[in-house]
Amino acid sequence: MKYFFTLPAMALLLLLSCRQVATPPPPDYELAAQWADMTNYITKNTPANSPTFASRCFGYIGLTMYESVVHGCAPYQSVAAQLNGLGALPAPVPALRYNWKMSLNAGQAAILRLIYIQTSDNNKHRIDSLEQTLQQQLASTEKDTAVISRSIAYGKIIAQKIFEWSMSDGGHRGYLSNFDKQLVFADKPGCWRPPLFAQSFSHYPLHPHWGTNRTFLAIDSALPAPAFIPYDTTPGSPYYEQFMQVYKKEQVLTQAEKEAAIWWSDDPDVTFTPPGHSYYFASIAIRRTKPDLGKAAATYARIGMALADAFRNCWKWKYQFFTERANTFVPAHIDQHWESFWPDPPFPAFPSGHAIQAGAAATVLTALYGDHFEFTDSAHVGRPRDEIRNTDFKARHFHSFREAAEETAMSRFWGGIHIPQDNQRGLEQGEIIANNFNQLKWTK
Repeated sequence: MKYFFTLPAMALLLLLSCRQVATPPPPDYELAAQWADMTNYITKNTPANSPTFASRCFGYIGLTMYESVVHGCAPYQSVAAQLNGLGALPAPVPALRYNWKMSLNAGQAAILRLIYIQTSDNNKHRIDSLEQTLQQQLASTEKDTAVISRSIAYGKIIAQKIFEWSMSDGGHRGYLSNFDKQLVFADKPGCWRPPLFAQSFSHYPLHPHWGTNRTFLAIDSALPAPAFIPYDTTPGSPYYEQFMQVYKKEQVLTQAEKEAAIWWSDDPDVTFTPPGHSYYFASIAIRRTKPDLGKAAATYARIGMALADAFRNCWKWKYQFFTERANTFVPAHIDQHWESFWPDPPFPAFPSGHAIQAGAAATVLTALYGDHFEFTDSAHVGRPRDEIRNTDFKARHFHSFREAAEETAMSRFWGGIHIPQDNQRGLEQGEIIANNFNQLKWTK
C-alpha cells in the first residue's frame, strides 16, 4: 500500500519529529559548568587580559552565579552582606515561583557582557548564543511565561547590582592601564629590574597599583605581609642560597620537570591564565561529583572570590617588597651567562602569583570535595609542542588538589623564575585567604 502526504501534513510530521528530539536542558551542575567554560573561553580570548584582571573577573562572575540562585537552594543563604561593602542584594518576591536555572543563565550572560565589555563582537555573540541555546532548552520544561520573565529579570538585576559594586573596587577596566609608564622604580640592591629574557616587551611592571584595590573580604586587606629573607649577596647566606638552588636546578632539569614548567605557564592570550586554570579545576570537581545547583554555584563563588583576593594581596606584597628574580641576581653574583628555562614575567617576584592562587584554590576545593580527590588535568592537551624547549604538553594526574597546587608552585622554581621562598610564602598566604572564604556563613 502506498501513502501520500500533502505538503502541510509533511510539515506537521517534521515539526513533531523536531519536538521529539529537542535537546533537554542540562542537569543543574552542567548548566553551571557550561557557563564556567564560557568564562574561561572569554578570559583566554580577550586581548590585553592579565592574571590580575582575570582573577577579579572570576570573583564577580562566580559571586553572580551564586547570588542569582541562592534563594532557591536550601540550605544556602546569600553572602552579600558579609562581603566588603556590598550590602544586601535584591531579594525575590515572596510566594512567587522562580525558575532558578533560568536566573543563573541570564545572570551569567549579563555579568560576562558587563565585566568583559572590551571583548570582541565574536565573543559577545558566543555569550548570546549560549544564553539563547540554554534558555530554549530550559523553556522546554517551563511553560509559565510569568515565571520565565521574572526569573530572567532576577538574574539580570543581580548581575547589574554586582557589576555596579565592582566598578568602585579600583580595578574596573584595569586592562586600560596594565603598565604605568610614570612609575618611578625603587633603586636599591635586590630590587626588580626589567630582564632581557622576558615574556613582555614592557620595561614597566604589570599593575603596580593593583594592591590598593578593594578586597572581597575586609579581613583580607588587613593581612600582615609574609616573612621575607633579607637581601644578602654573601655566598652561603640564606638569601644567596635561594638563588643558588635555582641556578643548580636549571642545570639538571628532568624532562618531567620541563613538562610541568611549560604546562603551568598559563600565559595570557595563549591560555585562560593561572586563575582560569584553577576555575577549570572547579569544573572538574563539579562534573565528577554532580552536586546540586546550590553547591555548584557556591563552588564557583568561593573559588572565584578567593582567587581575586589572593591576587590582590599578592600584588600588594609584590610592590611592597619589589624583589628581583634569578635572571638578574644569578648573572650578577653567580654566573653571568645564565638564563632561566622559562622567561621572566613583567612584575616583581615575591610572593609567587602562581603559588598564592593555587594555594587558595586547593584550600577551597579541598574543603568542598575532600582531601583525596584524584583527577587528571587535560587543560592544555593538544597544544603544539614547544619546539624551543623540546617539550610536549602532557596531561597531569593528581591525587589531591593540594598536590596540584604544590606542583603549580614548584613549576615556577623549575622554570627558574621563582626562588623557593616565593613559592612557600605564596602557598601559605593562599591557604589563609581561602580559609577566610571557607569560614563565611554559606548556609543557614
